[in-house]
Amino acid sequence: MKIATFINIHKALVTPIVLGMMWYFDNWSTQAFIYLAIHGAYSILWLIKDSLYADKRFEEKVHPLVGLIFIFVPLAGYYAAPYLLISRHVTLTPPLTALVLALYIFGIFLHYVSDAQKHYTLQNKKGLIEDGLFARTRNPNYLGEIMIYTAYATMSMHWLPFLVLSGWVFGFFVRNMLAKDKSLSRHPQFVEYKKKSGLLFPRIF
Repeated sequence: MKIATFINIHKALVTPIVLGMMWYFDNWSTQAFIYLAIHGAYSILWLIKDSLYADKRFEEKVHPLVGLIFIFVPLAGYYAAPYLLISRHVTLTPPLTALVLALYIFGIFLHYVSDAQKHYTLQNKKGLIEDGLFARTRNPNYLGEIMIYTAYATMSMHWLPFLVLSGWVFGFFVRNMLAKDKSLSRHPQFVEYKKKSGLLFPRIF
């Protein structure tokens, strides 16, 4: 089975699982519905993206048991945020709600727009992508994804979802970003590009 299959199953389960939590804990609050909307929408967008411009890295095939243990189960850690939010009937202040939504909206923009830019640019021109969302950061897609999951973790008002996110950032994202830099270093112009762009956060000066 492809790696993408396990990721897509996780995404497809987000909405029914969150709805199930809301029903089980009898939590139909504004906060619960906001979480359902933002995580559910993100997951649907992921499935749409996978059908339109799939990430080739996730086309690799793995044994179903390997996919279950090393892909689906770690991804299931992201279900901690809605569980902690809904089971504890967390209430967010209006300013914190605004922060969560801002993080999520900017994260969605960076994540999906940069993936689309990369996919369609490389269809027409191979090599470095040094413009658009990649002009100041070499990994706007990862920055966007981190912002999205930071929004979810913030809604939970608990340290555990931040720990789960940290595990993914340092166990997967950073490793992939460094591997990408190593691969891009074969291009002569990479030295100059690296000087004007950050690994993750945009380089302003």
